[in-house]
Amino acid sequence: MINHKVVQRLMQQLGLKSLVRPKRYRAYRGAVGHAAPNVLDRQFQAEGPNQKWVTDITEFNIDGQKLYLSPIMDLYNGEIMAYQISRRPVFSLVKRMLQQAFARLKESDRPLLHSDQGWHYQHPAYRALLAGQALTQSMSRKGNCLDNAAMESFFGTLKAEYFHLHRFDTIGQLQQGLDQYIHYYNHERIKVKLKGLSPVQYRTQALSAG
Repeated sequence: MINHKVVQRLMQQLGLKSLVRPKRYRAYRGAVGHAAPNVLDRQFQAEGPNQKWVTDITEFNIDGQKLYLSPIMDLYNGEIMAYQISRRPVFSLVKRMLQQAFARLKESDRPLLHSDQGWHYQHPAYRALLAGQALTQSMSRKGNCLDNAAMESFFGTLKAEYFHLHRFDTIGQLQQGLDQYIHYYNHERIKVKLKGLSPVQYRTQALSAG
């Protein structure tokens, strides 16, 4: 039996890093804008499509080169409604994602959009984009990742099932692989809570039944 601090020290000396739960990307820079209340309040279920959305940004690192993924998930079926990938965590990454997601809304759709308190989501331009679509903004409490557990769960699944199981020689190779995995996640990967269907299959079946 060895104390965990000894293991940590030896790993640091040998340059080893865990592949299971590496340190997550954090975009918090303090109060750089407006922090919205936690309207979602960990109510991660939705009765229909486009009622509750969640978003966040995660970072991938390949030999010092970084790639950032910014998705929006619909809590109704766990479907990734829109996403953008960039080599830098700039605001345009989030802006393009929002524009892609808005294009999928019907005129009557007004989803709640929940995030953490990262600077992108406090930015006046982000708030203006949401206001332009009459969307309600919600934010996790400071430093409380459980308030956005659904998005964190997706990132964990993506990295456990794909990123940590493959070797990537280039950032471009990783980006192409992320596109393929998200398509698989939406269209083919079944979930027990969706009655053994994929997110897209579940949404399609529910809409045809209605």
